[in-house]
Amino acid sequence: MKLLAILFVFCVAVLPSPLRADPRYPDWPCVQPKVPELSAATMWNGPSIADVGDTWQDDAKVKDLVERIAARRTPLDAAQKAITEFIVGTPAEKQQKAKQVFAGLFDTLSAERNQVMDGLERTSHKELDLAAKIKSDVADLRGLEDKPDADQSAVKNLASEVEWSTRIFEDRRKTIRYVCEVPATIEQRLFALARTVQQTLN
Repeated sequence: MKLLAILFVFCVAVLPSPLRADPRYPDWPCVQPKVPELSAATMWNGPSIADVGDTWQDDAKVKDLVERIAARRTPLDAAQKAITEFIVGTPAEKQQKAKQVFAGLFDTLSAERNQVMDGLERTSHKELDLAAKIKSDVADLRGLEDKPDADQSAVKNLASEVEWSTRIFEDRRKTIRYVCEVPATIEQRLFALARTVQQTLN
């Protein structure tokens, strides 16, 4: 049992902490740099959307389109086809539709990205708390084992708890590594759809 405790101490101690990658964002758990906010200007060189605001939500057709094409379950090529089929009419009509669609996509996907990033930081914070608990439990376990009259039942129970906590810790780490890719995936989708809107307008 002592060997098990030592292994747990080793595993927890050497786990790399990505939380020090950028001191500005101590809870950010990803190797990818954190970019707190997206900029519309980096994705859109069409007509200004300053006058659009959230009015795109007032047009049922625009709102429905944005919801469908923003969803990652909608294949990108299908979303792009839907854009080209929607942005039609006179030059003025096409421009208005393009501005509304892009504004809707930017608002929707930026909000989704922010939710994912907030979730990552909450999970990361829980990981830190769990890591601290594991270290504390391992120290207690070693203390129990070192007693000449160690209560083997208590040792066994605490060892099981440490093992279970460690499994949860590892499962969360795997989830975090996967979810860390999602913000970039959202950005890439937004950029691709924005380009389609501009190409259709032009």
